[in-house]
Amino acid sequence: MAKAGLPVFKPSLTGFVVPLVAALGAVFGFLWGLSMGNGTLGIVLGAVLGAAIAYVLPTAVPVKKTGVLGVAILIGVLGFFLGGAGGAFAGVIIGAVVGNAAYWLATGDYRAGLPPYASSNQVLWHHFFRIGICGFIFFFLIAPIITIIPLSFNAENFFTFTKKMLTLDPEGYSLKHYRDFMTNPDWQLALKNSFMIAPFATILATSFGTLAAIGLSQSHVPFRRAIMAVLISPMIVPLIISAAGMYFFYSRIGLQGTFIGVVLAHAALGTPFVIITVTATLVGFDRSLTRAAANMGADPVTTFFRVQMPLIIPGVVSGALFAFITSFDEVVVVLFLGSAAQKTLPWQMFTGLREQISPTILAVATIMVGISIVLLTVLEMLRRRSERLRGLSPA
Repeated sequence: MAKAGLPVFKPSLTGFVVPLVAALGAVFGFLWGLSMGNGTLGIVLGAVLGAAIAYVLPTAVPVKKTGVLGVAILIGVLGFFLGGAGGAFAGVIIGAVVGNAAYWLATGDYRAGLPPYASSNQVLWHHFFRIGICGFIFFFLIAPIITIIPLSFNAENFFTFTKKMLTLDPEGYSLKHYRDFMTNPDWQLALKNSFMIAPFATILATSFGTLAAIGLSQSHVPFRRAIMAVLISPMIVPLIISAAGMYFFYSRIGLQGTFIGVVLAHAALGTPFVIITVTATLVGFDRSLTRAAANMGADPVTTFFRVQMPLIIPGVVSGALFAFITSFDEVVVVLFLGSAAQKTLPWQMFTGLREQISPTILAVATIMVGISIVLLTVLEMLRRRSERLRGLSPA
């Protein structure tokens, strides 16, 4: 394998390096050509440019960082002349990707991490699975989220990209949708309700779910599997069925249309997540610690808070975060059980899409995506801490 700064073999025009990079360039050229109104011309120019980069770059510039930077600048300048600031930004990204691909193939780095005896078909399938299949699935899942973030800064009241946005013209971007969210009384009421309902529902779900998980982890509890199936059923049963059942039940006991009713319903939806995460944490729990605490004279409550809780706290907090996200994002149940006084952010977004098509929805969605990213980051940190505490990963 060639290292940075050392010359590599010059790729052959009939080999696999040049055709593959040319194909990659053709894909980017096609996308670029569509934005310019001529996809066919984009394919031809992209393929020619990709082939030239793959044939010349690895030999002419042995240092990878220098070569990739040069290609990124070159394509960026070309993009600037063709599409302004937006074209320059896209060109820099395309140039970096194509340049890295040329070095990756020409230096043989594509075999890194694979057994030396792996055949060409095995190597091809390995990268096709990772880059092709997994990459496509990841793009399919993440593309809608990536799309709404820049749209939330649209200066116009549209749900589509304007010409000024595509060219990165500052006049095409604005914070007016975020200002509308911060000043509109309907959105502020919904925000207040969401941050009132979700914490209370999370506290109830975490308390009940943790106690249930600890109880069901005891081997002497009868019908554990049946009880577990009942407790996690809100995750399995279609949400519309749960919402309809809660509506008829709560309307009979006078909780339909009340703050307490919505909190209890969201707590019921979040409890299964707490049960599952805490149960997973208890799998590696050393039962001898609780017996030792009992032998030292500690009562069950003291044993729980002084021995069990410090060790299972990552699972408890993870379940609490899942319960919070479930309550914060839920819309079906609150539509059945809530009144206008309990309108939450998802409910207001649903109303905005159905009645007035307000672009402020995009700003709210972006804020909720940001909150979800923060919570998921915390979850990942807690997961790793839990593995370290249970000895499943190095400290």
